[in-house]
Amino acid sequence: MELLTKLLKAQIAIANKFSDGLSVEKSRSLQEKLGGLMAYKYRRDIKFSKIPSSDFTAEYIIPEETMLDGIILYLHGGGYVSGQMSYAKGFASILSANNRIPVCCVEYRLAPENKFPAALEDAYHVYQYLLKNNYSPKNIILCGESAGGGLAYSLCLKLKENSLPMPGGIIAISPWSDLTLSGSSYEKNKENDPSMTKERLRFYAECYTDAVDNPYVSPLFGDLTDFPPSLIFVGGDEIMLSDSSELHNKLLLSGCQSTLYIAPDMWHVYVLFNLKEFSDDYKRINVFLKEVLYGG
Repeated sequence: MELLTKLLKAQIAIANKFSDGLSVEKSRSLQEKLGGLMAYKYRRDIKFSKIPSSDFTAEYIIPEETMLDGIILYLHGGGYVSGQMSYAKGFASILSANNRIPVCCVEYRLAPENKFPAALEDAYHVYQYLLKNNYSPKNIILCGESAGGGLAYSLCLKLKENSLPMPGGIIAISPWSDLTLSGSSYEKNKENDPSMTKERLRFYAECYTDAVDNPYVSPLFGDLTDFPPSLIFVGGDEIMLSDSSELHNKLLLSGCQSTLYIAPDMWHVYVLFNLKEFSDDYKRINVFLKEVLYGG
């Protein structure tokens, strides 16, 4: 691990000690600022366009030069309680600028004001909107981190239930696929994870729903057959490591294509920090996009 990454990990660990006591409002405010910082570097490479709709809130992020035919439907993280448009645009800007592909950012409704299935309904409506606006399903790639990663798989369950075509692929970064918090890594990595605690995740889950074992909440428990190819990233020190590894294994057992990358010693959603030593992850994302959009 490079020195700057070690220093960042230490800073995250310090911040983590104070995060469990933060109010929902404070958490949302801090997350919005983080999104602004992530997007700042790419402000000259992209432009934004609001989608006119009374059914949901979403924006297009469009690169100055588009190289890939298709669109990423991005679902942000934040435990279903944080993450408004300013935050969503952060990593979405990185995705769009680095891969030269349009991204559709969804500002889904947040808990506890809007409990399950509000977030899922919003994601579903945006996906339908893209289909109605001339995007072929195979040219729509879902991407999400943490809660947004889990939501991407929940969305596919809903699409299958309603006999709608699946997207071309899923890019999941530390997906929260099990809100029952039953994976072995919740205890195994309890002392290793600098970024997340089980207590905080339990609070988020309680804000979101009373039915944490519902497959549309915890897609790890759903029928994953006929899902599109997945590319999954996760940090080796995460308490949520099991959410990714067990999801990956179930996808394979269900006959789906899935690739899992575990970054040793790394924390939750480390990919969003765009660290130099993990630049290969962004190359893998680009290769995956080309494979699912053009067949290899």
